[in-house]
Amino acid sequence: MRPLPPCCRCGCCCSPRDYINGLQLFIGLGLVYAAVLFSNPSIVAPAFNTDVPAGTPSLIPLLFVTIACGAISGFHGLVASGTTSKQINNERDIRFVGYFGALGEGCLALAAILAATAGFATLGEWQAVYTHFGAGGVQAFVDGGATIVAAGTGLPKAIAVTLLTVMAVLFAGTTMDTGIRLQRYIIQEWGTIYKIPALKSVPLATLLAVGACLALAFGAGGTDGTGGMLLWPLFGTTNQLLAGLTLLVATVIIVRLGRPMWYTLIPLVFLLTMTTYALLVQLWSFYQAGDWFMFTLDIIILVAAVMVLLESVGTLRRHLSQQAESRS
Repeated sequence: MRPLPPCCRCGCCCSPRDYINGLQLFIGLGLVYAAVLFSNPSIVAPAFNTDVPAGTPSLIPLLFVTIACGAISGFHGLVASGTTSKQINNERDIRFVGYFGALGEGCLALAAILAATAGFATLGEWQAVYTHFGAGGVQAFVDGGATIVAAGTGLPKAIAVTLLTVMAVLFAGTTMDTGIRLQRYIIQEWGTIYKIPALKSVPLATLLAVGACLALAFGAGGTDGTGGMLLWPLFGTTNQLLAGLTLLVATVIIVRLGRPMWYTLIPLVFLLTMTTYALLVQLWSFYQAGDWFMFTLDIIILVAAVMVLLESVGTLRRHLSQQAESRS
């Protein structure tokens, strides 16, 4: 057994599960794209759908707190700083790993779009699935992708469905594993910052991380364990707030290096604007529905958004003034 790297505190980063899952996902994506090339499916979904179901929210700001979660993701910012950076042998490899990971996510996004738009025989079948806002989901990806794979590779439909289901489960499994690990790291960092030695313990930090997830799943969702789905409507906005923090850190680093900051500052301003707008829209919808639990959470997240905005302005002004003083 090879020794653990100095950065590894428990050995979980060196387990082969994520590595094997990655290979399985690459194989699955390869099959999907090969099937698209051979079957040449037609996209039955309209490019611009004006006949949307009742209750469907406006494209703006919805687009920028859903699709944007794959393009500018706060969760991936945590992954990059919490786990990926600890597994890089050389700092020069960061650009390759980061850009290749982004390309991989883009390939997955394109495969999901193909499955959800070209995995149906007719427009009527597509409309029968997307009957209301939020319909379809993972099942649409599985069924649509399986249809394309079966048509392009000749595999039986049942095997293709199993293949796409395994892909969906692998994505969920790796996300859950990474999320728990990041939460454990954060708890251990709390122990360091606030000088609580017990929180630095790997078993205790892991137990607290897993316990929090179980409490949410079963405490809020009952025996069905669906408590996490109660908070799902706010996932996009909270993820984009984390993305804003990531862009803020990147912008401050760029300013301190004396380089042009507009490449990150403009996305930061746009991101915080759309996230705040989305939070206000959701706040009104929760108020109208009488969902006071989500209404309260939305207010808390809105306050956090304002704090991120103020922190962004204050930090940038401070570093820009310091930079100006050093020049004078």
